[in-house]
Amino acid sequence: MKQIMLHGANDWRLDDVADPEVGPRDALVRIAACGICGTDVSYVHMGMTPGHPIPLGHEMAGVVDWVGAEVEGVSVGDRVVVCPSDNGGGPMGTGGAQGGLTPMLHVPDAANGRRLFRIPDDMALTTAALAEPLAVGMQSVNQSEAKPGDKVAVFGCGPIGLTALATLADRGVTDVVAIDLSPARLGLAREMGASHVIDPTEADVWEELKRIHGTTPFMFGPTAATDIFIEASGADSVIGDVLQNGRVGGTLVIVALHYRPVPTNYVNVLMKQFTVRGSMEYPERFEDAIELLARRDLSGLITHKLALEDFGEGLAVLEGSKDCGKVMITMGGAR
Repeated sequence: MKQIMLHGANDWRLDDVADPEVGPRDALVRIAACGICGTDVSYVHMGMTPGHPIPLGHEMAGVVDWVGAEVEGVSVGDRVVVCPSDNGGGPMGTGGAQGGLTPMLHVPDAANGRRLFRIPDDMALTTAALAEPLAVGMQSVNQSEAKPGDKVAVFGCGPIGLTALATLADRGVTDVVAIDLSPARLGLAREMGASHVIDPTEADVWEELKRIHGTTPFMFGPTAATDIFIEASGADSVIGDVLQNGRVGGTLVIVALHYRPVPTNYVNVLMKQFTVRGSMEYPERFEDAIELLARRDLSGLITHKLALEDFGEGLAVLEGSKDCGKVMITMGGAR
């Protein structure tokens, strides 16, 4: 069986691995599609291996190929999304013993009911594989507590920022500004529901936010009246800029990975009574993401489809192009 394995820093390989040993609480899923994300790129560069190679891939969908005797709720032939969170059998694709960049995935403890989620018959498996990044973007919106009528700015229009935009639109939050350096991604942002877009190379972000959202008083001068900021860009400077320029009573949700310490002016947090929240993983109901995919066509997020053997090309696209959306690895004639 083939599997993308990380052996060390910048050392990934398409390995031949042994067939999995499965038990009565487990399942096997024939993977049709698995996205590559920025976390995979980070893992590859940092070589995050605990003394042995680890499998990659945590955004996966496919068809159930086998179920153990204790597994209920799914049957052989069901089309499913696999939730990679640590639901008793360990995480998938982020340091655990299983990863989705393989034609056949061993799903430990599928019997717990929180691993495999059936999808509608008319949903493409490539679209279903968007459920994991959508769940991440959705959780950032949950953490923001955004509601219709709120003024929102989303920094960064990679897949997570775009799925946050789609979630906001689905919930009736319409006064939303997307900010990114890529005209192509800003185009995707409009497709996902952004009412306005800003390219920081062409306009001052904060002056534009004042123009779009209006202003609100502050003792040192009026600020943009934007209520909520979602930081999905990974640019360290955004955090300080939001605290410096955001409104009194504003909210910042950080969903992008910031690996280095970021200097923070806590006087701004204090004076503005600003709320800063992190966002990690998924909503309590992972099904929320699948249900949104059934309501709204987000397939336009997928800009590249590649074979498993072309995983390296997919990594290069993610690193070398600021215009790409989701890069999807497809296997077995996925539809």
